[in-house]
Amino acid sequence: MKKIALSALFAAALFTAPAMAQQPAVKKTTPGTAKAAGNAYAVQPQLSTLGWVGKKVTGEHSGTVQFKEGNVIVRGNQLVGGTFTVDMNSLKVTDLKDADSNGKLVGHLKADDFFGVEKNPTAIFKITNITPIKGAAADANNATITGDLTIKGITKPITFPAKIGVKNGMAAATGVATIDRTKYDIKYGSKSFFEGIGDKAIYDEFTLSFNVIAKKGNGVAAN
Repeated sequence: MKKIALSALFAAALFTAPAMAQQPAVKKTTPGTAKAAGNAYAVQPQLSTLGWVGKKVTGEHSGTVQFKEGNVIVRGNQLVGGTFTVDMNSLKVTDLKDADSNGKLVGHLKADDFFGVEKNPTAIFKITNITPIKGAAADANNATITGDLTIKGITKPITFPAKIGVKNGMAAATGVATIDRTKYDIKYGSKSFFEGIGDKAIYDEFTLSFNVIAKKGNGVAAN
């Protein structure tokens, strides 16, 4: 709870600072179009959060997973890229309080018919494009992010809205991404692939809610 409060405080400070309101927070970027080097801001795993929600016909489950490492690329006060690595071994279930039930679900999620964590201990997301949302309100998402998400060794593009900002050597991004698990060969309990499973069906899409905090480092990185 303390970690979530700290990350929310950092993000709030970045997004509400007057200087950010005076300058555009985002700029459309595409691979290969920006030639100048950008500053690398290191993701702070201890301040960043990543939550998941998966739904089924009879209810839902929720939990967390942790960032292992990553960086965002900043040019001026513009966030223009980034790469993020997630530690799949850190996957937790937070809605089940019974230890036995919790352990069984975590074990199943880490098994081969879900995320296959033993063979695929990390997931990776790499930003390929950031487009500003014109006329975005101060408290709303201000960018559309597109990137390549790799789960179980399978890479697919995803796009989602986010609120991003850069201020005084810190960068932040918050938002919710919706993922179609079947694109990553996670088909267990899917109505799209199995008939007659009734109320045991698990919806194909799950959501990832993220709050990323990154701090400026000493090095530079090309976009």
